[in-house]
Amino acid sequence: MYAIIADGGRQYKVEEGQILEIDFREVEAGSELKFDRVLAVSGTDGLKLGAPTLDGASVTAKVLEETKGEKLVVQKFRRRKNSKRRNGHRQKFVKVQIGSIAG
Repeated sequence: MYAIIADGGRQYKVEEGQILEIDFREVEAGSELKFDRVLAVSGTDGLKLGAPTLDGASVTAKVLEETKGEKLVVQKFRRRKNSKRRNGHRQKFVKVQIGSIAG
């Protein structure tokens, strides 16, 4: 059984027990998140598609921890002008484990 959910402008294909990194939000580790924007659910009785979302379908997930992504280096350079700028950036994520898919 799997579901396709929309969160933070992205779509994820999730299954029960899967560990997923989503965009950062202020939640505590051990708490539970509920995703209501379910686009499709596949189960024993076939595939159900929403237009655009399924009514009454939801996916619950348990928050595991906050993590940081890889360090990205942003470098700006203008030739022959002695102008250089170098910045770094690390995106924050929340690691969740998918619990149940209701749909």
